Amino acid sequence: MRLGGPVFTESQDPEGLANAHAAAGYRAAYCPSFLKPDDSDRIAAFKRIYAAHDLVIAEVGAWCNPMTRNPVEAEKNIRYVSGQLALADEIGAKCCVNIVGTWYENNWYGPCAENYSEDFFAHAVDVSRRIIDSVKPKRTKMTFELMPFSFLDSPKEYLRFLKALDRPAAGIHFDPANCISSPRLFYDNAAFFEESFRLFGNEIASIHLKDMSFRPEPFCTMFDEVPIGTGGLDYVTLLRLIGRLPADTPAMLEHLPDENTYRKAAAAVKDLACKADIPI
Repeated sequence: MRLGGPVFTESQDPEGLANAHAAAGYRAAYCPSFLKPDDSDRIAAFKRIYAAHDLVIAEVGAWCNPMTRNPVEAEKNIRYVSGQLALADEIGAKCCVNIVGTWYENNWYGPCAENYSEDFFAHAVDVSRRIIDSVKPKRTKMTFELMPFSFLDSPKEYLRFLKALDRPAAGIHFDPANCISSPRLFYDNAAFFEESFRLFGNEIASIHLKDMSFRPEPFCTMFDEVPIGTGGLDYVTLLRLIGRLPADTPAMLEHLPDENTYRKAAAAVKDLACKADIPI
C-alpha cells in the first residue's frame, strides 16, 4: 500500500509539492484542489513530476450533491463532477470520488428516508451513468464514498449499485469507518473488514483511513472519529488486508486538524503496519 495525506504548504509548484509529500513520508497524494479540468499544461507538469518522484495521485475529489431536487443546482453539480472525473482521467489519478448524492434538503450530504428508496436508487444510477458516459474515462474510475446516510452504506450495496450501473469505468472507493453504524459492527469490525475485502477483491481504487470510538453514554448510538490506533477499529487486521491489494493501492489519511496531527497519524499507521508485517 501507499500511505498518503494532505500536505501543508503554500506552494502550487509541482516540484515543491512532491518534495512536501516526500518530507511527510507519503507515497500517495490527493490531487491539488487548485487544478482545474482545463489546466492542461499544469496537469501535464504535475503528472510528469509526481511520476518522477514515484508519487501516485490517489483521488480527485468531486464533493457535491448531483442528486439534489433543485434542477439548476443538479445540472451545475453534474457538470462539476464530470469535470473532476475528466481531470482525474487526464492526470492519471486512481479515481474520482464523490458521494452518490442525497435528497436531504438542508445540506449536500445529509440523511433522509427517501435515500433508501428504490426511486432514489434508480435515479442515482441514471445520474451516475450520465456523468461517466459524458467523460468515458480510460485511466481512472468514478467512485462513490460509502456513507450511512443513503443506500450506499455497505459493500453489498456498493456491489448492487455497480451491477446496476453496468459501466466498467465505475469503481470502488472504500472508507471502512463510514460503514460502522451500529455497536454490533463496531465490536465485530475485524470480521466486517474480512468480509468487505473478500467481496471487493482487488477492485478497490483508493481507501480512506480513520479510527473510531463508541460513546457508552447517552443511550443513543454515537461514534467519534479519534486518532488512528486510539479507537476500537482493528487496524492490524485492516492493514493486513490492505497489504494484500495491488502494491500501488493508496490509503489516505483524512479529517485531521493540522500538520502535527497528520504526522502522528502517519507514524501510528507505520507502526501498526509493522505489526501487520506489510510494507508502506
